[in-house]
Amino acid sequence: MYFDTHAHYDDEWFDEDRDEVLSSLPEAGVSLVVNCGCDEKSSQAAVDLAHQYDFIYAAVGWHPHDVKTWDDTSADKLRRWAEDPKVVAIGEIGLDYHYDLDWKDLQHEVLEKQLCLAEELDLPVIIHDREAHGDCMDILRRHPNVRGEFHCYSGSAEMAKEILSWGWYLGFNGSITMQGARRALETLAMMPSDRMLLETDCPYLAPMPRTNGRRNDSRRLPPVAQVMADTLKTTPELVAEVCMENGRRFFGIE
Repeated sequence: MYFDTHAHYDDEWFDEDRDEVLSSLPEAGVSLVVNCGCDEKSSQAAVDLAHQYDFIYAAVGWHPHDVKTWDDTSADKLRRWAEDPKVVAIGEIGLDYHYDLDWKDLQHEVLEKQLCLAEELDLPVIIHDREAHGDCMDILRRHPNVRGEFHCYSGSAEMAKEILSWGWYLGFNGSITMQGARRALETLAMMPSDRMLLETDCPYLAPMPRTNGRRNDSRRLPPVAQVMADTLKTTPELVAEVCMENGRRFFGIE
């Protein structure tokens, strides 16, 4: 059985067949999903989905692409959502320098505020870090009491060693099946098995082989587990079992 620790089923790409896809997951071997918010609308949608499906849980937060929508009411909204027992993390939050550097300071400010909230609420965080490794690590070092994971890990093995020393986790998805995944696979090969998480980031990052633009969903976790198993010299079944245990522990799901 698989645990997809990072999905976006509120995305418009699922508007035409969302219930069909989600209803098919248990039969396909997917027994747990964490759906991650990116702003107010998607965070509320994540909470709503968590209440529609027993096997779905929610994470709530403001993604770095969406920090311009953060306002004076956002922190209180996070606090209210966090009171829901099906909300298990603050996320997806972080830094992203890939597209636009004009609002880095705002990304930093909103990340700091959400890290403080996560500590206050005693919830783990799900970190998005794209081409911002140095600044992201500097900010996280200022919050040693926050626990979390780097989803879709893209840093170096050396950076991973520091993250793991904090007791944090690393998430791996379809990106490790693609060309250019050498650093992620090097990291995976050296890390303790009790700190790895399996994810899709669907509808994005469909694993290879795929046609350009193909929508991803949790039923495509097996190819990711296979690459992880090949790297770790084990079986995909054992990878799925270990990542299930790790995900339940990280998110506090019994």
